[in-house]
Amino acid sequence: MFRVKRIVLVSGSSNPTLSTKISDFLDVALVDPQLVRFANGEIFCEIEKNVRGADVFVVQSTCTPSNDNLMELLITIDALKRASASSITAVIPHYGYSRQDRKVSPRTPITAKLVADLLTVAGATRVITMDLHAGQIQGFFNIPFDNIYASPVIMDYVKRELYTKDTIFVSPDAGGVERVRYYAKKLKTDIAMIDKRRTGKNVAKAMNIVGSVEGKECIIIDDMVDTAGTLIEAAKALKANGATKVVACATHPVFSDPAIERISGSEHLDQIIVTDTIPLSEAAQSVGKIIVLSTAEILSKAIHRTFNNDSVSSLFI
Repeated sequence: MFRVKRIVLVSGSSNPTLSTKISDFLDVALVDPQLVRFANGEIFCEIEKNVRGADVFVVQSTCTPSNDNLMELLITIDALKRASASSITAVIPHYGYSRQDRKVSPRTPITAKLVADLLTVAGATRVITMDLHAGQIQGFFNIPFDNIYASPVIMDYVKRELYTKDTIFVSPDAGGVERVRYYAKKLKTDIAMIDKRRTGKNVAKAMNIVGSVEGKECIIIDDMVDTAGTLIEAAKALKANGATKVVACATHPVFSDPAIERISGSEHLDQIIVTDTIPLSEAAQSVGKIIVLSTAEILSKAIHRTFNNDSVSSLFI
């Protein structure tokens, strides 16, 4: 007698709330690996549930503290591989180190590729992530890779709560224009772009605005907000050019210091919409202008379709 396919959902420690929501959508019990940190900082993992022959999905964002969460993910994957799991899919809502996707100067690493190699060697057989900072990272993997988009979640909120006849979508830099075009095409609105110059790491200065924002309600679309320097400069430039309202939408709320201070203290940024790929700190949760949308349902659908060998890309067509 042969056993039927079996799915196991494993939660990392970086985002337990999102893991629980995914578990509820899938109606699959959540397995919490027994993670122990020794006095010297080393991580030990034990999977108490039998996973032999199962299709395992490990949910873990490699967000702050990035190195600890990455090592936890790698160790969990290795434990599952040695426990004879049939397949191991790393579900990484936020892919850490994604901004280091190329050599920006001599003698520098391509850390996004290094992370890809680590995940593969550890034993991952597939990766599911959300809104990669750079699409070419998919080419760093020699295993199946699915880049899920948060745009349906954000689009639904924009249509329901923000969209008016005066709405215009704005890209904070040249690299995000394609992302902004998607929203503008769906809602049949105009777009604008901010000509940005970086003067150092995590330092940006908004220079010029390409497009007219006079009398418009601007919605800035980005993939992540780190220190919020770019975002605040963009909001300031838009208001200076006649925008009546500035709202930002971003998938990943990295919110490194001093992001929360900048966002809460900005008189130019009216609201910021983010998703739960990264859990908010207590300080961020107390800021009224930050709205969090859940990606649990769309990630659940991606996991369900992967398990059933159905199309994942059809979620966005």
